[in-house]
Amino acid sequence: MTIPQPPQAHHHTEAGQLTGWAETVRTFIYAVVIAFGVRTLAYEPFNIPSGSMIPTLLIGDYLFVSKFSYGYSKHTLSFGVPLFEGRIFGHLPDRGDVIVFKLPRDNKTDYIKRLIGLPGDRIQMIAGVLTINGQPVGMQRIDDVTATNHMGQRVRIAQFLETLPGGKVHKIFKETTSGPYNNTPIYVVPPHNYFMMGDNRDNSLDSRVPPEFNGVGFVPEENLVGRAEFIFFSLDEGTRFWELWRWPFDLRGSRLLSGVN
Repeated sequence: MTIPQPPQAHHHTEAGQLTGWAETVRTFIYAVVIAFGVRTLAYEPFNIPSGSMIPTLLIGDYLFVSKFSYGYSKHTLSFGVPLFEGRIFGHLPDRGDVIVFKLPRDNKTDYIKRLIGLPGDRIQMIAGVLTINGQPVGMQRIDDVTATNHMGQRVRIAQFLETLPGGKVHKIFKETTSGPYNNTPIYVVPPHNYFMMGDNRDNSLDSRVPPEFNGVGFVPEENLVGRAEFIFFSLDEGTRFWELWRWPFDLRGSRLLSGVN
């Protein structure tokens, strides 16, 4: 004779289903909290939308920025949550670091440039040569490259190895030695501020250009977000990240996992 199942067994099944859903939701919440914590306190991904840092960074590069390098401010936190003023656990950046920061004139837009001037430095461009505290930096010309300029034309561009005080060596592009970007007044960097420049020297709106002319001006230390560490992905210019079918043809394999110098 078949003995009917007790009615509470059905309730046990429903309870098991509810427990399964609760575990799924809990796991999802944990994952979101961990991801938010990593993004806020450790590393945040950024992509490069412009050519102002060529040849160091190319349009289509995706890189990780370390949030802990210079301590934390309201601009370091995800979504700019204003929990406190100033910086905590602060560390001074080094001249030559490639840094993501919030544009001072709106405190929202992410910019990435190279740190050239520290507080108290006197920065000037003379005939295309960067001078720091009255001394021209080292410049060694290397092989020219063919690239697209700001007018969309394919041209040969001079490439140099620039050596900053302290020994940091990196590549820069130079198209000309004339014009206002290459012959500037002396900029005296205020306390708790920094002077930033792009490596594509003639195609970068940076600290040489004041905010009222859509430039960057001096960057307060509170606006520093983090230091660019390494490129984890890179696609040819014009290829969108979600266009998976183009990856086999447009992936820049040689740039993957390369450090940002």
